[in-house]
Amino acid sequence: MVEVLKIAAFSDGAVGGNPAGVVIAEVLPDETEMQRIAAEVGFSETAFAAPQDGAWRVRYFAPQREVPFCGHATIALGAALALREGNGTFALHLNEATITVEGRREGATVASALQSPPTWSKPAPAELVADTLRLFGYGETDLDPRIPPSLIHAGADHLILALKSRAALAAMRYELEAGRVLMQRAGLVTVLLAYAETPQRFHTRNPFASGGVYEDPATGAATAALGGYLRDLGWPHGGVIDVVQGEDMGMRSLLRAEVSPMWGSSIRVSGTARLMDGA
Repeated sequence: MVEVLKIAAFSDGAVGGNPAGVVIAEVLPDETEMQRIAAEVGFSETAFAAPQDGAWRVRYFAPQREVPFCGHATIALGAALALREGNGTFALHLNEATITVEGRREGATVASALQSPPTWSKPAPAELVADTLRLFGYGETDLDPRIPPSLIHAGADHLILALKSRAALAAMRYELEAGRVLMQRAGLVTVLLAYAETPQRFHTRNPFASGGVYEDPATGAATAALGGYLRDLGWPHGGVIDVVQGEDMGMRSLLRAEVSPMWGSSIRVSGTARLMDGA
């Protein structure tokens, strides 16, 4: 029987965070079995890891599909590996990239940090932006002109829409099936809705309809992609941004992204993880 650890990543101390499943096995189950387990666990993602050539082979499954990279499940995996192997930095072989995750136990929580896959950004097609605004009931006047809509990437593809007010972010609503159709048609893993409270502090929400999940309370992959985009944009991030996510879901989560000045480089995303259900 496969053991599934349940770990909330990017927690706010002993509360909040985004629950992820973690399965560590000697050999990865077959694809059908991993998809079945992920659907049964029901979290937005479950990470599956097995040792391979001195590193770890990792795959990520949402309830309805495999995804190429998941930040919060990687943070959860880093915590699980630290608990199993001891504090350290672990190499991870994903489907399309090789990255690392650090895990260090600190009392009842584990501090964890990932180095994302390479990042890129490019302007979003006007038709996609219009369709997405319509999906969420926003208009052009709701957008923050300092951060134009863009396709952003750090191991997975996202569309960012930056909003002018925290109230607009809190008002986010959409129809799940319509969101799934739009995201899958555009090849998006999530849509990142963001509000810049200050140049270094953002509030975000992440609809994940492509994976059958209405919203994620913490999304490391999108946060890494946001950090890369802000660098490309010449935003005054000062080398680091803090992201508050999940507040409107009652699952406040805290993420930090350290932004390298090198174009296209990896972004370090860190936070804490807490064990759930006595794991």
